[in-house]
Amino acid sequence: MARLSFDRGSLLLADVDPGLAGQVPLARHDPRVGAWRAPAHVYHLAVRLLVAQGVEFADEARAYEELDLPPASEDVVPRDYQREAIEAWQGAQRRGMVVLPTGAGKTLVAELAIAATRRSTLVVVPTLDLLNQWFDRLATRFGEELVGTIGGGSFEPRALTVITYDSAYLHLERLGKDYGLLIFDEVHHLPGPSYIQTARMALAPFRLGLTATPPEGERLSRAAAAVGPIVYQRGITDLEGEFLSDYEVRRLKVELSEEERAAYDEAHGRYRAFVASRGIRLGGQHGWARFLAETSKSEEGRAALAAWREQRRIGLAAPRKLALLEQILADHSGERVIVFSHDNASAYEVSRRFLVPVITHQTRPRERRAVLAGLRDGTLPVVATSRVLNEGVDVPSVSVGVVLSGTATVREHVQRLGRILRKAEGKRATLYELVTADTSEEGASTRRREHDAYRKRKETCEEPSC
Repeated sequence: MARLSFDRGSLLLADVDPGLAGQVPLARHDPRVGAWRAPAHVYHLAVRLLVAQGVEFADEARAYEELDLPPASEDVVPRDYQREAIEAWQGAQRRGMVVLPTGAGKTLVAELAIAATRRSTLVVVPTLDLLNQWFDRLATRFGEELVGTIGGGSFEPRALTVITYDSAYLHLERLGKDYGLLIFDEVHHLPGPSYIQTARMALAPFRLGLTATPPEGERLSRAAAAVGPIVYQRGITDLEGEFLSDYEVRRLKVELSEEERAAYDEAHGRYRAFVASRGIRLGGQHGWARFLAETSKSEEGRAALAAWREQRRIGLAAPRKLALLEQILADHSGERVIVFSHDNASAYEVSRRFLVPVITHQTRPRERRAVLAGLRDGTLPVVATSRVLNEGVDVPSVSVGVVLSGTATVREHVQRLGRILRKAEGKRATLYELVTADTSEEGASTRRREHDAYRKRKETCEEPSC
């Protein structure tokens, strides 16, 4: 009789006809154990193949269990698009990604998936804040005795377990047999070279990925191979008004002083001259990689890299942005505001200038929780941050976002907009983007706005006087 077993993140097929075993994707014969070995994530395909061929087999691989879950509260009524999402996922053999905007209730979609599948479930999240949020939500819905956490010093695997991506990478080699449903929150993190291993080391035949900003290109292909394709997608403009807050976006330009302009032009000229002298074409990953490689070869190159950093610093941290921020904070006095910057130094400068709390990757968990609690209840209405609050923060009362600086990526900009879109009574959200005129930041701003959430905004404003 054929036999399936789990071995350190992989699936072993023993006593199986070689011609049949060779049909299991990625399976190779391992002479060390006298069996065929494949990544654990093809378990569902191996089982289907054996069943389809009428082969009797002993399944010693799976250790996940069927759950007796409490019924949902009558107060919890899924919205139409949440029902559509879970139906599409079930129709795709309970494998695939659901793309919904921040604030649209992706967690409820996950709860519906858990209730429909009724299998031991592992929820993988990128941050400890999200780990705690998911624990609270699942404990409320299914009962605290069923829910455990792994990460941040905790190791309590239970029938429903929430784990960080980092901890999953460390532990799924051993725990990958214990869960039948795998849920990846913020699944756009998954295609990284380390994190993708978490999906490959788990047997789970049922998989759900959740995100507001799906990966693209090769990264999307890797995620789809590990979790399943995108099975349902709705955008911000689809849900605005009824399910998300109405919003406007305002891009405000600031000018450099004469001294700042001279310094910017000098640094920018040195950087561009070096690029031209080496025949480098920027605008893509390979061009930038070549620029970095060339800068490491000579003093001239290192000077060019320093010039690039200087012109970027001048553009991103123009002092007149802080004067404009002061005006915005005065205009929105009494509202909850998050001020986003690209770097810690700018976030700390906002904190010092306006005497507001700051959250960066250096902020300790207890302080971070206290600051976010103050933002929720209004005792700390304004919070400065670098990039760590781009995702995974649930503060429905925040109605204003100010992008002081950022990257050119669409994902980051959409995530920042998503922070202020959660529905609240009488709320209209506003996202300000402060851009230094006639600098490379203008091009970055244009590129990161290539999304329907921005293209369809009629209220976009280009001048501080608006």
